Amino acid sequence: MKQYNNTRKSKFMGRLAEQPSLDDKDNDLTIRSKFNFSYFDSNQEPGQDFQDWTHAQLHDLLSKLKDYTTKPLEYWRNQRVGGGGLKVLETYGAFPDGRSAFTEPKYIPHQAQWGRFRLCAKVRLVGFTVPTDYHRTPHQATGETFDKNTFYVVFLDRDHKFYLTEND
Repeated sequence: MKQYNNTRKSKFMGRLAEQPSLDDKDNDLTIRSKFNFSYFDSNQEPGQDFQDWTHAQLHDLLSKLKDYTTKPLEYWRNQRVGGGGLKVLETYGAFPDGRSAFTEPKYIPHQAQWGRFRLCAKVRLVGFTVPTDYHRTPHQATGETFDKNTFYVVFLDRDHKFYLTEND
């Protein structure tokens, strides 16, 4: 029996073997942080909409988001930045009532773990994560699982108004 050699198939299979796979042992896609803007609120005066930021500020935001997505959120909770040793990602837990110029939107789940990414100087990206005990738990209606590694962006805070300190 004569064996046929399909060169197009061989080339394709060769290219496929050279590409990374989701099944590779060193593939870290599942632990990389994710950003979700579906809860974004630009209607509160202390915050801003994207159109209120300069091109340079938006460029900086996207560059930081690109960097932040290379590691899990937990990594950023442990990274220090700035002279005061502030964390890149600070998780506060409950909304900081009485310490914020913002008002907690009514559509945010009450289990939300509020926090912020420090982008630079006074600039913050404010939002929430789901509690750790919800991680990989299926939602009772959709069956899809919650992910503790997703940061749900709620506010752009150019002037450090989300969590007021004595200096503000």
